[in-house]
Amino acid sequence: MRDWSPERLAAAAGARLVAPGPAPRGIAPGPERVTIDSREAGSGALFVGLPGTHTEGGRYARQALAQGAWGVLVAPEHALAARPAAGHAAPPGALISSDQPLAALQQLARSWRRELGAQVVGITGSTGKTSTKDLLAAMLAQERKVVASVQNLNTEIGLPLTILGAPAGTQMLVLEMAMRGAGQIADLAAIAAPDVGVIVNVGPVHLELLGSLEAVAAAKAELIAGLRPGATAVLPANEPLLRAHLRTDLEIVTFGPGGDVSQLGDLELPFSAPHMRLNALAALAAARALGTRPSGRLEVTLSALRGQRIKLPGPVLVIDDCYNANPMSMRAALDDLALSASGRKVAVLGDMLELGAEAGSYHEQVGDYAREAGVDVLVAVGSLAARMGERFDGELHRVDDAAAAAELAGELLRPGDTVVVKGSRGVGLEVVAEHLQAAAAGPGRARGSRS
Repeated sequence: MRDWSPERLAAAAGARLVAPGPAPRGIAPGPERVTIDSREAGSGALFVGLPGTHTEGGRYARQALAQGAWGVLVAPEHALAARPAAGHAAPPGALISSDQPLAALQQLARSWRRELGAQVVGITGSTGKTSTKDLLAAMLAQERKVVASVQNLNTEIGLPLTILGAPAGTQMLVLEMAMRGAGQIADLAAIAAPDVGVIVNVGPVHLELLGSLEAVAAAKAELIAGLRPGATAVLPANEPLLRAHLRTDLEIVTFGPGGDVSQLGDLELPFSAPHMRLNALAALAAARALGTRPSGRLEVTLSALRGQRIKLPGPVLVIDDCYNANPMSMRAALDDLALSASGRKVAVLGDMLELGAEAGSYHEQVGDYAREAGVDVLVAVGSLAARMGERFDGELHRVDDAAAAAELAGELLRPGDTVVVKGSRGVGLEVVAEHLQAAAAGPGRARGSRS
């Protein structure tokens, strides 16, 4: 948007230009970037003040302008408050107002998506969507200029910011789409207008809110409904929960065993976990649908807390997969542990949240799976995770919270151990890996080397 004038930008956002601000000579008229954080609203930034749970972002409009922001997009009362008093100089940046700043941000993203002319992929799923996004971005980057969602910028706020962060000349946009309830994927698809929609899988997530697997599938399938005629839907092979949502005016490509894309061909991955290879098949199907042919060794950096390997003295291998958890991703993590471990298999598993009335049963099933996967030591973190222990017959430790799990893990680990750390985001298990790393870096022997 560097070449967009204040007038054009306001129109693109469906907002009203209150004051254009000064136009320095020799400098393109538009902003360099968009932010919702007033602390980042320095030179060249468009600050969008959004209403929040704890604070009203629009109140920081004057501060953003004082910091040198290109302009602000805020509710009318905040635009008015940011104007200089009568008789004073013009405001130092553009003042743009909207009764609904979030809707204006989303409309601005739609406009910039059209201006870019890039091919767009939307990715959702009950688990693995972030890894699939990372994999697809790496595949496309072999041939094209790609921008992908960063970390968790996958919501009604984060997705527009990702689009707006794509520079002119971007050829591919890979957008992760998160879902907490019905209608949210539909809203994201309306903003992104994807050419290819990928549903990685359908599993028991958000059941507390949605009530059934069929409802989860319907929420994910909003991506299918949001595709334009002639677009491509990339779907897991033989997924009965999605059959009712298929469309005859779309190109349907399936991946996985028995699907249209079931082999990676000459593509080499830097990992062997079955769930990651399945995610890679989904990414490969999307890449081919976009007209690219990735090949050779794939260089990919996974997003934080999604299965990173941390090698500690001892040696001890930590698999840090604690960004979130549900029954499907727990089983995948335990499979990964079983394949990765050459010594004892240790699992630090926390509560899986938002599973509704069957939460206890789902946790017991994970305990069964841990036993079948040959886990030697299970640390169950939280009251729900304690139910895993009821079906586990190895060495079991129950703790109340992540801090206790971190201390205990440091005492339990022995040389040669492999430990996977996983739980729902609300459990905060990232402190376990942090504690183990800090201990390893400290004076004397790392906790992981104790016998």
